[in-house]
Amino acid sequence: MNGNQYVDIFATKGIEYLFVIGFLLTLIVFWRFLNRPSVRAGSGVNAIPPEALPWFRIVDGVYFHQGHSWAAPAENDLIRVGIDDFAQKLIGPIDALEAPPEGATVEQGDIGWRLRAGSKSIPLLSPVNGKVLAVNEDVMNSPHLINQDPYGKGWLLLIESSKKKSTLSNLLSGRLATFWMEETIDALRRRIEGSLGPLLQDGGVPISGFARTLSPESWEEIASEFFRTGT
Repeated sequence: MNGNQYVDIFATKGIEYLFVIGFLLTLIVFWRFLNRPSVRAGSGVNAIPPEALPWFRIVDGVYFHQGHSWAAPAENDLIRVGIDDFAQKLIGPIDALEAPPEGATVEQGDIGWRLRAGSKSIPLLSPVNGKVLAVNEDVMNSPHLINQDPYGKGWLLLIESSKKKSTLSNLLSGRLATFWMEETIDALRRRIEGSLGPLLQDGGVPISGFARTLSPESWEEIASEFFRTGT
């Protein structure tokens, strides 16, 4: 039939259909973005905000044990150890250090010392293997140094380790330590969800020693979980 021409609308409209599909996909992504959960200070949502990570400070040149103790290599076979910023802020004001005597042996992952806070004696795990060469007498006399400067003047023990390199290789440092701390904060948020609201100070970060404001049973469970001293 002259003058009649068959038109394949699927061929001529193919590009338009692709644009429509692309638009719909973009709309879905945008809708999900607008409806994502929101965490705001004072909103009643019990979550630790991103600002909490700087609040739990970590430093370069230090190796971290997952029980929240740290080790810093010194000269020869010596290693200086202490507790990290997360631990001291979880515990709050520290009243005393119960340290092993000079010459004692500590084992990585075993209880290395205890901190006394109020009526509680809190065991912490040693990050390294070795022999205790010295205890920080300044901390013994002024335990508040642990809270003021946990990675500096608040160090606890000086350890001599014949396996310095291998014992440090079992610890976390650098980006791996940062990632671990982020995971720790997320775990803490989940662990105390429903109880964190009253424990936030201005700016949305937890108050120092906030875990101690919980019930004794909850505090013991949190300390046991995050310091890895539970059975």
